Amino acid sequence: MSPQRQSSPARSAAARTTSGAARRPRTPAVDTACAEAVDLAREAAEETAGAAQVGEHLGMRAEGDRVVTHYFACLDPAYTGWRWAVTVARASRAKNVTVSECVLLPGDDALLAPPWVPWLERLRPGDLGPGDLLPTAPDDVRLAPGFTQVDDSTDREALWELGLGRVRVLSREGRDEAAARWYEGVAGPRAPIAASAPAQCSTCGFYVALAGALRQVFGVCANEYAPDDGRVVSADHGCGAHSEAVSLPAVSEHNPPVIDELGYEIVPTGGDEDAASLDGASLDDEALGHS
Repeated sequence: MSPQRQSSPARSAAARTTSGAARRPRTPAVDTACAEAVDLAREAAEETAGAAQVGEHLGMRAEGDRVVTHYFACLDPAYTGWRWAVTVARASRAKNVTVSECVLLPGDDALLAPPWVPWLERLRPGDLGPGDLLPTAPDDVRLAPGFTQVDDSTDREALWELGLGRVRVLSREGRDEAAARWYEGVAGPRAPIAASAPAQCSTCGFYVALAGALRQVFGVCANEYAPDDGRVVSADHGCGAHSEAVSLPAVSEHNPPVIDELGYEIVPTGGDEDAASLDGASLDDEALGHS
């Protein structure tokens, strides 16, 4: 006769774990008394918002045992798509249904405010105004200690000594971010004004190249009539104020003005003396003609 097999504690624990994992949350049953308390829920909503702001009954949902939430349309034009949610409940073995809470909740088509974003993430270039202060985090990846960014491509200051320069300078990552932002912006080659330019900024006499590693790609416009005057532009950017865009024609030479000194014409100015002199001159001419 074979010995009887007994279940080990480990096997029992595994069985309990398996059975517990297979359990699903029980869907609460709809309590009949709470489901029929539509008038009670409407009275609570009208007491909160006013009778004119509560619309038709939109449905209900069981929140738990003997707990049901009734939904009513919100007629307030400022809350289009929202709905009044009135939760009613009934105690165990009790017949009376009471109101638990009444709130205004957004529906699927409700107009909602955009998700909240921290101020540091909302800040965009150009938002900083006079008097504003933008602190820089100590671990900002765009900045690095000055003594770590000295290499062959970095401009070295004369007589620079460790500890006497700037505390932090632009790191390689911060420089690459700035270069990508400038190149893809309004001062890059894809700007509409650059597409119609007669030539690139690299061939313009007003183009002042930057120093350091950015010299090969970027410079500053020094033409006061250009829209990018005083701004960083890419070498392949351009505008209509290029120094070689228009060649002015040579100044035409002409003779000095000729003045006719032989003939002249007397023009009256409207005064009495001029009129008298003209009358006297005409009388003398007539006397000479008759003599």
